[in-house]
Amino acid sequence: FVPQAALPAGVAYEQFVFTERAVPTRDHLHDFLNGLAWLAFPQAKRRLNALQAAEIARDGVRATRGPVRDAITLLDESGALLAAPEPLWQALVARRWAELFGPLRPLWREARLWVPGHAALEKLVSPYKSITAHVLRAPAALESAAEADAWLAGWLSAERLAAKPFAPLPLLGVPGWWPANDDAAFYDDPQVFRARR
Repeated sequence: FVPQAALPAGVAYEQFVFTERAVPTRDHLHDFLNGLAWLAFPQAKRRLNALQAAEIARDGVRATRGPVRDAITLLDESGALLAAPEPLWQALVARRWAELFGPLRPLWREARLWVPGHAALEKLVSPYKSITAHVLRAPAALESAAEADAWLAGWLSAERLAAKPFAPLPLLGVPGWWPANDDAAFYDDPQVFRARR
């Protein structure tokens, strides 16, 4: 990690991180949490950065990033990994919220959720109901953050990211993450727990 001032004017942040193997960092919570994400998921963060740098090298820095860079940014900022039993994943993808957090609620004890998205973590400092992570399905056998990191680094590719592999998950709906979600009425909010379009 290096001070933000180390980033030369006109050089893309992602390209600098890739070529210099150093992360420009400002003295505030967002960058602190990004640093923690680098420490917890070093392989995945390096792979995301390499993919980002390859996209920039090919297309340059444009006003519109394109689908791969958009997906990289989404995962980096608000991404999560869910290793869960099949019924949980199917209900999440279909946005069957009442089932996911009602009858299937006991299955959450078998699930593991990692949130490497540092902007999502920052939002959890002052939580509000609609904080949503963009979730990738991880193998149910993963047990630790280190295993999740290694899996994600190996899974990531431009093609997979361009396919929009994410499912939205309002984080405060996860059982055990917010006391109010013990009441089933918590989920009766279509502005947060939205139906699939």
